[in-house]
Amino acid sequence: MRIVCDAHIPFLLEAVQKAWPQVEIYPMKPEEIDAEAVKKADVLIVRTRTKVNEALLVSSHVQLVCTATIGFDHIDTAYCESHGIRWMSCPGCNAQAVCDYIEEALQETKAQGTMGIVGVGHVGSLVAKMAERRGMKVLLNDTPKGIGVSLDDIAQNCDIITFHVPLDKTTYHLCDKALLNQCKPNALIINAARGGVVDEQALIHSGHPFILDTWENEPEISPLVLAGA
Repeated sequence: MRIVCDAHIPFLLEAVQKAWPQVEIYPMKPEEIDAEAVKKADVLIVRTRTKVNEALLVSSHVQLVCTATIGFDHIDTAYCESHGIRWMSCPGCNAQAVCDYIEEALQETKAQGTMGIVGVGHVGSLVAKMAERRGMKVLLNDTPKGIGVSLDDIAQNCDIITFHVPLDKTTYHLCDKALLNQCKPNALIINAARGGVVDEQALIHSGHPFILDTWENEPEISPLVLAGA
């Protein structure tokens, strides 16, 4: 069996070699993982920088795609499923780390008041408990799960708004100009979900303070984002 993997996944090489010493494993930089590189692979292990789609897989022998991330918007799951390719993600794998990141952001910015949490899954639930432990009032929004208040209520009543939703057609630019116009003038916007969840150009021009752990078109970053950060 041959495995092509992202060379930047910590401890992966050691773990695979210890468990399956007979496996051939080829660690590569994300930019090196292309159709030619995966042509003879049976398994592909990636992170978000590798777009797993027909262009990558069409000439390969890949039977299993694993991503070492919670999100899987970089995987064309429909193509995989229609071609008998199994795929797996790691839900909750860095949930505590993201929660710790949000808490550190609150400490560094001395942000106070009401926190609005958009997306109440693994990460959002932990962030809610952390904020309550810090004595903050918390408003929740998770429309698909029927949890909490409306997004408009979050915008109009919160001093900090943090996003923890997956990226799909329903959440692309969920935080847009219209939503930002409803927010309190100095509301802190935090995105530790996926870059496309926030319309970064609208955010920059809104004048709101913000913290972006992720952004669109990673690893490329807009000079405007750098200037506004």
